[in-house]
Amino acid sequence: MTSAMTTPFRPRRSLLFVPGANARALEKSDGLAADGLIYDLEDSAAPHEKDAARERLRTHLQDSSFKGERIVRINTLDTQWGTEDLLMARGAGVDAILLPKVETVAMLQEAAVALAETDAPDRLKLWAMIETPLGILDVGTIAREGSRNRLGALIVGPNDIALSTGIEPGPERAEMMPWMMQIVVAAKAYDLAVLDGVYADFRNTEGFATECAAGRRMGFDGKTLIHPSQITAANQAFSPDPEAVAWAERVVAAFAEPENRDKGVLQIDGRMVERLHLTQAQALLQMRDSIAERGTTA
Repeated sequence: MTSAMTTPFRPRRSLLFVPGANARALEKSDGLAADGLIYDLEDSAAPHEKDAARERLRTHLQDSSFKGERIVRINTLDTQWGTEDLLMARGAGVDAILLPKVETVAMLQEAAVALAETDAPDRLKLWAMIETPLGILDVGTIAREGSRNRLGALIVGPNDIALSTGIEPGPERAEMMPWMMQIVVAAKAYDLAVLDGVYADFRNTEGFATECAAGRRMGFDGKTLIHPSQITAANQAFSPDPEAVAWAERVVAAFAEPENRDKGVLQIDGRMVERLHLTQAQALLQMRDSIAERGTTA
């Protein structure tokens, strides 16, 4: 098991799904302030659109000016489109390939082998959607084995989970909470990013803000989005709190004092602070600095 603090931070507060079949959406996506874009070739493209959507996305990625993280969600490899989707994404030089409905380690291994056969660089990661009962049941194994072979992130798929289980989640998603936390814990155990699922009612800004706040408390790194209007709220919700940043600066400064460099515990402003809190403080400041470099603090 590794610690998430050892991984260089990359802001993933807002990951917007962009339909590959929609030329206008692709064109507008370059100027958005999302931390990342997930170009979708799966759910957003009907069967008769999938080949054209792939070629449209290939052309778009050649000239894209988007500076954030770029991910392509492909069709599953057991379909007639999946392999071609994967090869297109690999050739386009994106940051990650998102696999839908991952239920077993074998599904990850198949994609990893396909990338290895094309001499794909190590920086090209695989991300996994966990959105079925089988995926939830095996998420610990998926995270453990996947972390050794390209897996970089897990994404919760709440709509598919609800559909496949027959539950009807309320506004607080209490009925789904145990499963979501199982996914979060698996990701944290193996140093993977973990992202909350989409909030479909994009006009309900209050409900979206509430769900973002809950997702942050649960330990998610950010949220996947279905509409550009959700970007600003997600960025705000998952950015460091100013008071937390100020406290982190005090912790780092205190441990940096010559007389404290070898101490395991300090008293700062009446609070006992251990070196594990120093690690947390350093990670928070790294997050702040990375967000500032992205230039999307809004």
